[in-house]
Amino acid sequence: MNFTTDEQIILASASPRRKELFEKLGIPFEVIKSDVIETTVTANTMLDYVRNVALLKTRDVAKKVVGKTIIGADTIVVFEDTLLHKPKTREEAITHLQKLSNNHHQVMTGVAIIQQDGTEFTFVEVTEVYFKNLSQKLIEAYVDTGDPFDKAGGYGIQTDGVLFVDHINGDYNNVVGLPLASLFEKLVELDIIKI
Repeated sequence: MNFTTDEQIILASASPRRKELFEKLGIPFEVIKSDVIETTVTANTMLDYVRNVALLKTRDVAKKVVGKTIIGADTIVVFEDTLLHKPKTREEAITHLQKLSNNHHQVMTGVAIIQQDGTEFTFVEVTEVYFKNLSQKLIEAYVDTGDPFDKAGGYGIQTDGVLFVDHINGDYNNVVGLPLASLFEKLVELDIIKI
């Protein structure tokens, strides 16, 4: 399918996975990453937290450019109402995966859109992910690949982490880092993308 846009679009993300997903829309865009510190964000719920981080990133990039549409996102992994950040150590990565093993968790992506006139829109997509029972040997072998360290929750569903997944309820792309179908729907609704 061929879509068009009359707007200059900025993807406010350094994530190669988000860039790859956004490219599927086939419209021109550029990437400018934000320089915000996500840990400064506070919220009463995980949904508000991920929405606020996405908005913080998007507003940061919006300050740097004028007359463009900015799209930002943030993805978190939530297990029993606890945030599982990107692991910093081997031990933390192992602990994350031990918690997720034979259990389910939520992957939440907050998306923020700031239009040329400064109007802001946000939404949060939630996908339930169910893990198989993981052996200690499998967990350690995966952690030793180095893959978990740049990923929320310590795994990538688009990499070897797919071997851990029993099933999901919701959008697969959301788990990768960008709920593309919902974002596309919103961009069409806002007349940013034309079919």
